[in-house]
Amino acid sequence: MQDDMRVRSTAQIAGHPIHPMLVPIPIACFIGALLTDIAYVASAEVMWANFSAWLLLFGVIFGVLAAIAGLTDFLGNRLVRAQPPAWPHLIGNAVALILAIFNTMVHMRDAWTSVWPTGLALSVITVLILPVTGWLGWAMVYRHGVGVAR
Repeated sequence: MQDDMRVRSTAQIAGHPIHPMLVPIPIACFIGALLTDIAYVASAEVMWANFSAWLLLFGVIFGVLAAIAGLTDFLGNRLVRAQPPAWPHLIGNAVALILAIFNTMVHMRDAWTSVWPTGLALSVITVLILPVTGWLGWAMVYRHGVGVAR
């Protein structure tokens, strides 16, 4: 592929794309929040609800940073937008992040009302979206070479 036709990452540090560096953090936080929500529902121990709230907050912060880097790549290179998984990946991650933001607000309430049932349902839905968007992101990198130095 010619140098000018590469599907380069626009948001990068020393040639390394920023978006894939950041996405594992919100993924781990959102999965952790689901697990601590389940632990809270099973035990009614307030500590688990507090852990969920903190995990969601950190996940949203790093999710927004990852979204900014991803959106920079998406808008900064028309070849990225032209990849078949690009739009579903963007939309799916936006939905997951919006759900996580709502979930963070829900988790700021009293422990029981923050987790059961709304907080737990939002955590489940958010985590179920992640494998789909992760698969699409994987396809962008490994099938379509987005952000891969050649």
